[in-house]
Amino acid sequence: MTQRQLEPMPTDWQRALAVVAHPDDLEYGAAAAVAGWTDGGREVSYLLASRGEAGIDTLPPAECGPVREREQRESAAVVGVRTVEFLDHRDGVIEYGIRLRREIAAAVRRHRPELVITLNHRDTWGGVAWNTPDHRAVGRAALDAVADAGNRWIFPELVEQGLRPWGGVRWIAVAGSDRPTHAADATQGFERSVRSLLAHRTYIEALTEEDPEAYCRTFLGGAVRSVAERFGGTPAVPFEVFAR
Repeated sequence: MTQRQLEPMPTDWQRALAVVAHPDDLEYGAAAAVAGWTDGGREVSYLLASRGEAGIDTLPPAECGPVREREQRESAAVVGVRTVEFLDHRDGVIEYGIRLRREIAAAVRRHRPELVITLNHRDTWGGVAWNTPDHRAVGRAALDAVADAGNRWIFPELVEQGLRPWGGVRWIAVAGSDRPTHAADATQGFERSVRSLLAHRTYIEALTEEDPEAYCRTFLGGAVRSVAERFGGTPAVPFEVFAR
């Protein structure tokens, strides 16, 4: 069966907010797109629900969290992202709910993006591997919080805190979806996406015995090439885009 061709990502925007659960979530796929966007003068900010402190079996959470936060900030800087915020949810047990929606809605109101980026919110990765509870919770909360951010009667306490409603989000782009509709050219940002993922060296060295750079280059190269046939032969980062 012929797969659907992917449309270019919207370009009529200036600010984006990426909302994910853990350090490295954006680097495993979306960073090449982010690098291209910041090169073009667009502003991208990151919001992470946790510090990924439960992600390394050999490193206790109290030690792991600060390491992963530092590596995330270094990773973001590689692709031109200067603002990285953390919500301090516990890694591995992030819950979808009112608190998480309120926090993300507050961030949307602060940053006032036209584009919100998040990670696969569905139960599985392509119907093959089970997705984590954290990814599902944060992805779904991000999708819902965009509407919350624009409604002054949802979380009215945010208005009292000086965060006026923001209904200017025009698109939500889901990375890692098995139902992509759009893609961003990865050519310009690919090398920096490799360095951005490689910045999570502590995590990667605990994850694989491969050479870290070879691991990053192989994984990311395969990912961007896998959709090239659906995007005019150009290696790309795919997204499922919801228009608002």
